[in-house]
Amino acid sequence: MSAGSLIGMRSLLDPRPMEHRTPRTVDDWDAIRAWTDVKYMHFAVRPVGRATSPASSMYSISIGGIILTHFSYGVHVKLDDFDSESGNVLALTTVRGRTRHGVPRNAAELSGDQTFVVDCGHTPYRLDADQDHLQLNLTVPDRLLTDLALRWYGDVPSARLWSTPCVIGGPSSPWLALLDFATRTAAAAPDDVAHGRVGRQLEEMLAAQLLTEWARHAGVDLTTTSAVPAPGYVRTAVHYIDEHARDLPTIAEIAQVAGVSVRALSGAFAKYLGTSPRRYLVERRLQGVRRELTSGTQSVAAAAHAWGYVNMGSFAGAYRRRFGELPSQTLRRATRN
Repeated sequence: MSAGSLIGMRSLLDPRPMEHRTPRTVDDWDAIRAWTDVKYMHFAVRPVGRATSPASSMYSISIGGIILTHFSYGVHVKLDDFDSESGNVLALTTVRGRTRHGVPRNAAELSGDQTFVVDCGHTPYRLDADQDHLQLNLTVPDRLLTDLALRWYGDVPSARLWSTPCVIGGPSSPWLALLDFATRTAAAAPDDVAHGRVGRQLEEMLAAQLLTEWARHAGVDLTTTSAVPAPGYVRTAVHYIDEHARDLPTIAEIAQVAGVSVRALSGAFAKYLGTSPRRYLVERRLQGVRRELTSGTQSVAAAAHAWGYVNMGSFAGAYRRRFGELPSQTLRRATRN
């Protein structure tokens, strides 16, 4: 792609209808925070340098369950302390300026056309954006991606995916072309995108492409989601958990089956899966309940009890933190569909 066409592509990543493109900025930090808490999640923000008064540009539109935002603070800012219980994945595309995305032991500096993907529930995350930054961002509920994986592949990707932030997109990429299509459509037909079938179709296209590219960068094969690229004893432990999650095995029992100590197993899970045996077990149980609920054939209580949950209050809280909704909401949607 030539430099001229690249600049043209960047200018098109604007979902605002023409009547909303008149320059208007917001300089009230409280108003900006109230907006970002709803559109993304709660996080801490602080200005950097001499310019501490914002000149924020804010626009959003819903695409099914995805929130698409066209946003800038208008000043150099640092963001951190993102809400780990929001149940949201962020896909942050730099349209203008430079952004630096920090995660433990790694950081990525992005310029135009690249998207940083992170699940804040699995990875502590920080963002440094310069004064000239302009972002096209997607806020994607975890449940959209897990529901799509269940429908398309019959299973949910392992924790390796959710705990692996990555950079996708770039010039000539399918992801950038899809964002271009989505923003053009939103600008031309905002009502259809926000409330009609067009929006539901766009939602699935965006979720599917995001999941596909994220999995490729994380080294996760979506067609064999239970496969684990790790030593044999880790695969043995994973297989045992997958087969016996309903029976609530202890970590000592799992380690014994794998033929290693609890400490060795925990270290290997952290290295190869980005999680712990206990968290992996919890994940499989919650995903098992979710499969029961999305089938629409089980009550919430029956599905929870089938996977070993007795305290319904604790279960509902854990489920909501993982999927961003109550189990009853999952069941209602499945029954309605």
